[in-house]
Amino acid sequence: MSYVIVDVEADGPIPAEYSMVCFGAVVLDEVLDKTFHGRTRPVSDRFVPAALAVSGYTRDQQLGFEEPPAVMAAFADWLAANTKNRPVLVSDNPAFDWQFINYYFHRYLGRNPFGFSARRIGDLYAGLVKDASKASEWKKYRVTPHTHHPVDDARGNAEALWKFRELGLKL
Repeated sequence: MSYVIVDVEADGPIPAEYSMVCFGAVVLDEVLDKTFHGRTRPVSDRFVPAALAVSGYTRDQQLGFEEPPAVMAAFADWLAANTKNRPVLVSDNPAFDWQFINYYFHRYLGRNPFGFSARRIGDLYAGLVKDASKASEWKKYRVTPHTHHPVDDARGNAEALWKFRELGLKL
């Protein structure tokens, strides 16, 4: 099993009505050098300017990104080449990140290589320290700054998750 840390930036709160702007993925291993960065053209005319601004891109820039089917096919190929068995999506907030990845995979490829589940980093940490009230304290283990560039954010989250191994989490 391979853990793939994913981060998504979107121009609104839900897929289909809004668009995934970009996403990053990092395979969890000792070196964290297997990365993917996808940027997708909008699938809707709707967008929330403040949400889009988080990504660091303008609407004009987003309109110049690749078509989603090509990006998702490239991501699926990357997953197949860089993971073993069915990959497991791990995220800071899978309720957000997974929904966009799942929607785009199903809409454009007819399947989601991650299946229908994901892991939340905060929940793993809360279990590790046996205290649900500590679920947000895991972020102190990020090394790469949280910049809202999705590969940076996925790498920082992967660094924290790798630290959990040192703290006794069996992955």
